[in-house]
Amino acid sequence: MKNLVFLGPPGAGKGTQASRISESLSLPHISTGDILRASIRNQTEIGLKAKAYMDAGNLVPDEIVIGIVKERIAQSDCANGYILDGFPRTLAQAEALDTITTITMAVNIDVDGEKLVKRLSGRRVCPACGETTHVSNYDKPECPKCGVTLIQRVDDNEDTIRNRLAVYNKSTQPLIDYYSGKGILKEIDGFQDIDKVTSDIVDAING
Repeated sequence: MKNLVFLGPPGAGKGTQASRISESLSLPHISTGDILRASIRNQTEIGLKAKAYMDAGNLVPDEIVIGIVKERIAQSDCANGYILDGFPRTLAQAEALDTITTITMAVNIDVDGEKLVKRLSGRRVCPACGETTHVSNYDKPECPKCGVTLIQRVDDNEDTIRNRLAVYNKSTQPLIDYYSGKGILKEIDGFQDIDKVTSDIVDAING
């Protein structure tokens, strides 16, 4: 049984790695945003409760999100395990999660904050075709695919990035301490080649 939680700051490649490991180990990659939308689309009882909060512009309470996660991991494709991406986000959510399932490993994709700022603030995106480049390896203002002027996304602004990291660190450090205290935390260096990060995670899981 491999019940995994993936942790990592914005820009660490958590979602990318979760997708890769999901394919490599044949484990469902569960994003809470995705299952929230699926529960609403399928009009489950919990999904309808969540929709009422979302329609009113309010955050969905923890107990409802936990209920949705419980619904999802009870499905047959999770019989041999799963990867939770983006949940839990807080210590309270982690403690609630422990009442419905047993997490066997928490994978923390760790990247130094200053390196993340450099990585994210250097991203440029084409508003026409969606091509993403980085100033460290492509210094022209035009998209290499279609020639449209590249832009920097609002959330890739340095001040915004630093704020996102501060918020993440404040809410997630207790999670890292929590899973470390349980002896199930694996630290992965996220500032490596993407394939090396993947192989390190697979080695940690299978080790």
